[in-house]
Amino acid sequence: MILAVVLVVSGAGPALAGERQLLYYNHAWGTFDRVTADAVEHSRYLKDFASVEVRTTTGADGRVWTGRYLRGRETYLEIFGIGDVPGQDGELGSAGLGLSTEHDGDIEKLKTRLRAAGAKPIDFLQTRDFGDGKPVPWFDSVFLIERYDRFGAWAMEYRDEYLADPRSKVGPAKFPGDVTRERYLPDAYKDKVMRDITLIRVAVTASDLAATVPLLRAGGFTLRTGPGSVVASRGGTTMRFDEAPMGQTGLKRVEFDLNRPVARHVEKLGTSTLVVGPGKRAVWTF
Repeated sequence: MILAVVLVVSGAGPALAGERQLLYYNHAWGTFDRVTADAVEHSRYLKDFASVEVRTTTGADGRVWTGRYLRGRETYLEIFGIGDVPGQDGELGSAGLGLSTEHDGDIEKLKTRLRAAGAKPIDFLQTRDFGDGKPVPWFDSVFLIERYDRFGAWAMEYRDEYLADPRSKVGPAKFPGDVTRERYLPDAYKDKVMRDITLIRVAVTASDLAATVPLLRAGGFTLRTGPGSVVASRGGTTMRFDEAPMGQTGLKRVEFDLNRPVARHVEKLGTSTLVVGPGKRAVWTF
């Protein structure tokens, strides 16, 4: 999911002491060369590895994008080729990160935390057109930056209107206010190898990294800093951000937990390599 996303710069640090976690890794996306994107789209192996969907979506303001989705139990990955997304998001080395709530109303709590930290959250309603020209409210979003170099992160909370629409094919709520990732994603992962994403590694400019840290902290992630890097953990998926100059940015590595142990398999997908197994782990490098 790509949205135009205002610059708040803050140093990294630990999660807010004693605060409940509000945000969890939902999905990441990256824009790659056309050879890689086409290889992902047409790979027979990937269709056995994961629940794969290739879809063109019309969002708010008529914005249209075509993505290749690899979906797990709670998390997923979105692959674009150059030009599959309008504007700079469709350029090589662009990437993004969606962090979502699990309980209805938590996005308001997030905005309260952000304001208390001196940030100015920006609200955005994403919609989805199922093809009848009548956009359905999809999820509420919160951004901290309006312009970014090559990487943008946002918070999101699924809307009741979307969850209740039969065309969304979303499962029933398991508790009041259930807006979980597990409810949103289909159960097709059970018949595949991939279960969930356990790590992502993204190369970002120093400016984009500084703009991302306040959202991670307010969301309740535990942050560890090193020279030119920030690692966010807590909630099942580790996210590593490494500073890089323009021209060297992008999604670099994704690690997966698998539904079952498998023998080692190496799959070349354009300029990327997916190594599955041995055991219950897979690594995709770009």
